[in-house]
Amino acid sequence: MIEVGNVLVHEDLINNDFVCNLSKCKGICCIEGDSGAPLKQNELAILEEIYPKVKPYMTAKGIEAIEEQGTHVIDMDGDLTTPCVDGNKECAYVTWENGITKCAIEKAYELGDINWKKPISCHLYPIRTTNYPEFDVLHYDRWHICKDACTFGKELQVPVYKFLKDPLIREYGDEWYQKLENAVDSL
Repeated sequence: MIEVGNVLVHEDLINNDFVCNLSKCKGICCIEGDSGAPLKQNELAILEEIYPKVKPYMTAKGIEAIEEQGTHVIDMDGDLTTPCVDGNKECAYVTWENGITKCAIEKAYELGDINWKKPISCHLYPIRTTNYPEFDVLHYDRWHICKDACTFGKELQVPVYKFLKDPLIREYGDEWYQKLENAVDSL
């Protein structure tokens, strides 16, 4: 582990390569799994507020799931997550473009309808964060459906932490990210 401020960064984020390859996986991470995307407490009010502006970009099934379950749910493990369509199928916020999953929240953001990109857990993936009162731990979530991203990342020689520079800066700030890069350079 590398300590950067109050964040412990697992060395897997430095030693493994990763670049999403949507042309291969089609965004399957948004439709596979046993619950929706993890949410932080401070994201709940944001989801409530932006839902009317995101709704036009959602599928009929996604809208139905939100109308029935709300903009967020508590999953079987007691964690806050996005709701899913048909139980534990795709995230309710999933939309489709040319056979590839997209996030309706991100679509609304890209078109300037809202100023929040998407839940930080989605933006940071495949980094997963464990939050403790005094510090966070960042680790690499290996999932077989991302094998093409690992291959593509290796081909391009892009470590996980560099691929996720923007969301890491979004979560921890520019200064923190620079300290991470300095720590990696000194290894």
